[in-house]
Amino acid sequence: MKYIITENQYKLLTEQEEKVLRIPFALFDNDWTLLLEYMEKKGNPPYKIIDDLDLSESDIKSLGNLTSVEGDLDLYKSEIKSLGNLTSVGGSLDLSESEIKSLGNLTSVGGDLELSYSNIKSLGNLTSVGGSLDLSGSNIKSLGNLTSVGGYLYLDNTKIESLGNLISVGGYLSLQGNPLSKKYTIDEIRSMVEVGGKVYL
Repeated sequence: MKYIITENQYKLLTEQEEKVLRIPFALFDNDWTLLLEYMEKKGNPPYKIIDDLDLSESDIKSLGNLTSVEGDLDLYKSEIKSLGNLTSVGGSLDLSESEIKSLGNLTSVGGDLELSYSNIKSLGNLTSVGGSLDLSGSNIKSLGNLTSVGGYLYLDNTKIESLGNLISVGGYLSLQGNPLSKKYTIDEIRSMVEVGGKVYL
């Protein structure tokens, strides 16, 4: 399908794309405070991090106008409360043992998504995880809009009672200590979701 747009429309689309700054975190010596000071001078526009962003064990509460991280995003044991305007992470995202309760606007994670023993209650707009997804020991009750997990899916010791919109899991699916393990047989689980590996109840 082809779309025909005017020159003015093309310029507008190009300008909108250019308004999202592409920032290498390494340029700021991996210092979040320096990055924020720079963004403030720029008027706090939307921006992307084009490498890895390590904010593990930090007291950061929100990611603000950050729209995407092309590498890995590490928020392990951080005090993060909001992912702000973040919509995608190209690599892995570690939110284990963090304060996060919802993934908000995040729609995709290219690598692994680690949420074990976090305060997560909602996956927000998340639809796909390219790698494995670990929700074991978290406060999650629903998979929300999630449709696919490329690797393993760990739902051990969670209160999830439905697989929701989930279509496929590339690796194994672990449901040990979960209400679903008492409600369904392995064959019944496989009839609901395409699982590439073993199913553990």
